[in-house]
Amino acid sequence: MMQCWALLTFVYLSIYLAATQHHRKALYPSAYRIKRGTFSLINPTFQGSVEDVNLLFEILLAGLQIEGEEHTMLIPDEELASLRSVQKLEVICDDVLPKGLSDIRRLTAQLAQRRQPLSWQDFERTVLTLVYTTQTLARLGNQQQRQAWTDAVIQLFKAIQKDLISS
Repeated sequence: MMQCWALLTFVYLSIYLAATQHHRKALYPSAYRIKRGTFSLINPTFQGSVEDVNLLFEILLAGLQIEGEEHTMLIPDEELASLRSVQKLEVICDDVLPKGLSDIRRLTAQLAQRRQPLSWQDFERTVLTLVYTTQTLARLGNQQQRQAWTDAVIQLFKAIQKDLISS
């Protein structure tokens, strides 16, 4: 009888640990890795104030382009691009956002399983990932690739919508 309780306790603790680690798993693990030659930030975020939110909106309206694997971010407005705070946005776009379809699918699967609202850092990154994914979709010609990226765009949109509704 004592062995049965010990076994049940062990199983319960194992399940509990697995569940708590699942909820703590980072949606954007690369945000916690420092890369050489980048603006040395751990867990970089762009929006720290209302002014930053407005600036991000201006940058998006100006036509922010996030390119793929070559890690380039382009802001057509030279004045906006020259702002010092844009360096953080470059680090996020170049080093934090997932660029491969498999990484984006992993992200959307994790977002679909979430029961709690996103942190504001993860919300910001998810919106920027949606921007990147939409821009990538617009450049594709292959119908199969377009369908796969369209599914990713829809899943990211649903995750953002769900987060906005639950907040």
